[in-house]
Amino acid sequence: MHTRLLSAGLLAIALSAAALPAVAQRTDAQSSDFADARRFSYQDGEHLYRAICQGCHMPEGQGAQGAGAYPALAANPNLEAAAYPIHMVVNGQKAMPSFGYLSDAQVAAVVGYIRTHFGNGFAEPVTAEEVKDTRITP
Repeated sequence: MHTRLLSAGLLAIALSAAALPAVAQRTDAQSSDFADARRFSYQDGEHLYRAICQGCHMPEGQGAQGAGAYPALAANPNLEAAAYPIHMVVNGQKAMPSFGYLSDAQVAAVVGYIRTHFGNGFAEPVTAEEVKDTRITP
């Protein structure tokens, strides 16, 4: 009896898996948020933050505690020097993953966004050139 149930379950899983590629294929119109699997098409800081950062740092940058510790970006004095958040976004550190696959302009946009929102008043612009200079090259 258990063998039949196990066989039926494995068959159901196999059939489901066989159907996945057809379901997972999307047209360009359906997946317009992404240029490819590793590059976001968003170019402005707010959309990049909402798509990438708010899952951990929360919608208002307040941070969170739970499965991990996600520091608050709101009213964060560590953001005053643009080099620090640029480094964190590009290279990651500890539990913060690297988002180095973003373009220099995208990193500059999202860093500029967090430095001027959530109670942060660091209005000095962040440039793509600053991001380029921060990247670690072998």
